[in-house]
Amino acid sequence: MQLLPQDLKTEEIINDIGDNTQHIFETKHINAINAALAINRPLLVWGEPGIGKSQLAKAVAKHLKRVFIPFVADAHTESHDLLWTFDAVARLAEAQIQSAAKHNRAALEVGNFIVPGPLWWAFNWTNAEKLINSADNKNTCQRQAPKIMDGCSPSNGAVVLIDEIDKADTDVPNGLLEALGESRFHPQGLPHAVECKGNKPLIIITSNEERALPDAFIRRCLALHLNFPKPEEQLTFLVTRAAINFPELHKEKSAELDGKTIIEAAAEMLIKDRAYAEEQRYYPLPGQAEYFDLLRGVKKLSEQTDISPVDLIAQLRPYTYQKNTGFHTKGD
Repeated sequence: MQLLPQDLKTEEIINDIGDNTQHIFETKHINAINAALAINRPLLVWGEPGIGKSQLAKAVAKHLKRVFIPFVADAHTESHDLLWTFDAVARLAEAQIQSAAKHNRAALEVGNFIVPGPLWWAFNWTNAEKLINSADNKNTCQRQAPKIMDGCSPSNGAVVLIDEIDKADTDVPNGLLEALGESRFHPQGLPHAVECKGNKPLIIITSNEERALPDAFIRRCLALHLNFPKPEEQLTFLVTRAAINFPELHKEKSAELDGKTIIEAAAEMLIKDRAYAEEQRYYPLPGQAEYFDLLRGVKKLSEQTDISPVDLIAQLRPYTYQKNTGFHTKGD
């Protein structure tokens, strides 16, 4: 079993908008991940939106050279969606074909239209791949395996991200207890259960705390809280992360910004806007994600236009830091 090294600092990943991002590991990240790997328990990562929960999962997968398998929960998610889904559309199409020709009952068997879900791929990649490539399988939802990041391999195991589980009904986490606890489940319409083979997957589950999770589920998880730091630590927290990801915006101090660099000035603006939003109870609060969005915009627009980075900060601020409708209405 490969663990994260205690001296691990950063890992470069491709973020959800296609840009390279350096994820910074803190000691508590490393300790929590290694504990989850050693104990073989899911890791519940909770905290406000945009703090880096999903990014942590992807960075861990990249460093451990494991396949990264993400799944975003929503109000319509059912627990079996993480295990398998049934392609009813393909079965209906096959039924129409069979009605026009000689009826073949075997062609309409439920097992022919089962689609492997994220945990199926994580438990037994070979079995899932065999199913979707089977001549009898007629599902149209997913004919391809999950994408594999460069340098990663299913032979090393998987990191499954179950993102925003608090958006799903409480039946979803409860419905996963047996599969996660036993590392096996039995899909509908198939003769054999799917059992975990090789390295057990690392399951990372995120919550934005929008809804309480069942006690029985929490008891079966380890937990890591990612929080935006206290006011006196916020500037260092933001600048440290931005300096690695946007070094070109941290090279020169500007007289227009009272001797600060672009990322320092942008960080101070975020801290001010965040404090105001918190005081007025405008949620969600602007945080690290909005800070990086502004810097990303400043970097790209300054390269493509004649507008100075200093002016771009002010130009982009209302659309990144002050997104809340109430914030715009009242101002500061």
